[in-house]
Amino acid sequence: QTQLVDSGGGLVQPGGSLRLSCTASDLTLENYFVGWFRQPPGKERELVSCSKSGGRDTYYDEAVKGRFTLSRDNAKNTVYLQMDSLKPEDTGIYYCAAGWGTWTFRAGDYPYWGQGTQVTVSS
Repeated sequence: QTQLVDSGGGLVQPGGSLRLSCTASDLTLENYFVGWFRQPPGKERELVSCSKSGGRDTYYDEAVKGRFTLSRDNAKNTVYLQMDSLKPEDTGIYYCAAGWGTWTFRAGDYPYWGQGTQVTVSS
């Protein structure tokens, strides 16, 4: 079964940075739209950022715009989420996800998911 592998979470102080990575063993991510979602404690899963296949367009939620950057390294078949100026409200489990076809912001339209990586922002 196709699965993404996301990693890079951890505990960081407010104002700090983390870089999350997402890779797949049997998908060429360049050909898929890819999203990063997060689930804060006690809340619904929400979209943080997503990128069209080929990386031509990228969307950021207003809460992270200017602080987070989604990028692709096609040679490594990896998608990154660079998170800077982290805030306590960024705490949650972060998931990468991938899909094909019409670019979408809806989690239900992403058939492939990582297992999640915990990000905790706390002093």
